[in-house]
Amino acid sequence: MIRSLFHWKSLLILIAVAIVCGTIVYSRYVAGQISIEERKNVEAWVEAERTILNSSDSVSINLASKISSENKHIPIIETNEQDVPTGNFIHIDSARVKADSNYLRKKLTEFRRYNKEPIVLVLKDSPYTAIRYYYGESKLQREVKWYPIVQLVVVALFVFIAFFALQTRYKSGQNQLWASMAKETAHQLGTPLSSLEGWLEILKEKKENTDIVPEITKDLNRLMLISDRFGKIGSTPHLSLHRPVEQVMAVVNYMKKRSSEQVAFTVDTGNLDNLNACLSPTLFDWVFENLFKNALDAMEGTGEIHIRFRHVNRFLQIQVQDTGKGIPRHLHKKVFKAGFTTKKRGWGIGLSLSKRIMEQYHKGTLQITWSEPGKGTVFTVTIPLPSNQAQNDSPTGSSQATIAEPTAV
Repeated sequence: MIRSLFHWKSLLILIAVAIVCGTIVYSRYVAGQISIEERKNVEAWVEAERTILNSSDSVSINLASKISSENKHIPIIETNEQDVPTGNFIHIDSARVKADSNYLRKKLTEFRRYNKEPIVLVLKDSPYTAIRYYYGESKLQREVKWYPIVQLVVVALFVFIAFFALQTRYKSGQNQLWASMAKETAHQLGTPLSSLEGWLEILKEKKENTDIVPEITKDLNRLMLISDRFGKIGSTPHLSLHRPVEQVMAVVNYMKKRSSEQVAFTVDTGNLDNLNACLSPTLFDWVFENLFKNALDAMEGTGEIHIRFRHVNRFLQIQVQDTGKGIPRHLHKKVFKAGFTTKKRGWGIGLSLSKRIMEQYHKGTLQITWSEPGKGTVFTVTIPLPSNQAQNDSPTGSSQATIAEPTAV
């Protein structure tokens, strides 16, 4: 689906470029043809003016007058042989000419750039006396020049809307796939879990099973938690007020028991132990479980994981810093894509799921705020707080949103 999306994106861009290039070429051709026709029209107009000045034949004068009056769009300025305006012009704003004594000269300079060779009407050969006529762009000529730009904007808008629609469709399909897989997984786990609960009750009835029942109970509860997580991913979870510090500390304690003794966990709560936020505890815990697992994998059993809580305006930020391998900058966005992994064993869905949980269900964010190969990584979880707990400054006086480069922990 991703390849198909990029295929359509490339195809749309190519079509847009082809349309615009074709339009530009054709517009220049049309503009050239219009320019040729306009010069012929101006030449005919100049000839008509000469006839009106020199002819005494009424028929010729009437015909010349008709030809002269047919020019309704092309602006023309008359000058003498030294290119000094005579004061005669047509289709130029006379009010601006009166208001600005240099306006006519400015227009003449503009017309010279448009047509370097004026149309010359020689009155006398000796001494040389002539009238020169400079003309500018007509309204039609200007519209033809602007047409490719207008079309470019329209085509760009079309490509943007089409690509946005395709991307939205892709995301919608991806969300439906996530939901369907999660529901099916929860459903498939449900039946054996119910059976295991029954067998556990039978084991509890026999005294010789006293030692193994607690361990089986823990494993069964863990499986039920996983089933509950997948069930909530496949539907809209209910959010209620909980203390994020307590939730994260519970995950820290769980991960401590299952990690190497050479991994140290430190937590800076920022005196926010009693702060509440709207959470789905099951899914919220899953996010930090994934972050801690990634940190442990990156450190390969040795290192430090430091968790910081910060109250920044209307949000709570939780930073998870490890001293692992780090992530190159060009992979910062890719790590959140489903299926992407740098591990030999892994599905590449942990961070993708975590980002989905934070953004879609908790209206927060999950992002990499710092990472350097060989030094470590900082993931930052940001969640909105209820209005009655939002404030401009954190209780600890800290309002930093991210950290540029963490100090040693």
